[in-house]
Amino acid sequence: MADIRLTSDDGGIRHLTLDAPQRRNALDTTMLAEMAAAVREVRDDRDARVLVVSGNGRSFCAGADLSSLFGDPTRAPAAIRDDLKQVYASFLGITDLTIPSIAAVHGQAVGAGVNIALACDVVVAAPDASFAVTFAEIGLHPGGGCSWLLTRRLGPGKALDVILSADRLSGTEAARLGLVTRLSDDPVGTAQEMAKVYAGRELGMLRNMKRAVTMSTEASLATVLEFESWAQASSVNGERFHDFLARFAPTPSSPAPSAP
Repeated sequence: MADIRLTSDDGGIRHLTLDAPQRRNALDTTMLAEMAAAVREVRDDRDARVLVVSGNGRSFCAGADLSSLFGDPTRAPAAIRDDLKQVYASFLGITDLTIPSIAAVHGQAVGAGVNIALACDVVVAAPDASFAVTFAEIGLHPGGGCSWLLTRRLGPGKALDVILSADRLSGTEAARLGLVTRLSDDPVGTAQEMAKVYAGRELGMLRNMKRAVTMSTEASLATVLEFESWAQASSVNGERFHDFLARFAPTPSSPAPSAP
């Protein structure tokens, strides 16, 4: 892959790097195809536990190369739409991963670059990073899941305001609004440290925890409780929990261990 770099470590952490610094990692059709292939590779990797997504160079991602993305803008909307759905799928596969994903954002994240960051479960950003949702400013309706991704994190009122205002948010402002999970002067380093912690969890439980949180955005409490009760009961059989019980087994004069 020329513009996307996918690396691995023995702990199950996979690192997807947007690697076209000469154009600030702006997305063209080749890069999008490479990203889709990399995400599929992570999806099919049975040893993968956490995905970290970052950009090489001065920016996370300066958005899409519009001439490459849209081709002839006089084509019928139906034809453009079919192409766009393929483009969206290139990075929205991240949202379907059963393992946690972390975006490490520095410099600019513009348009589709914002979408890639928000497609990840957790976003770590530098305080001076820039999140630019500027579709309206150039006469373009948001795409690539932008409306859904923003609404999921901000709620409908604030999401609509950000879209219509074509806001540019610093990392600090984005964290205040809820787009960014953690601020760090070294987003990649922090994301890697977080990934090590996540990857230390038992894989089945890791996947179930992500599933439970994802379900909670759409399902009722009763539905989530049904899943949680099964997942927690299953984890009781796990080696780590058995070790915890063995190390802190109660004696006649001491209480039973409490949940951390």
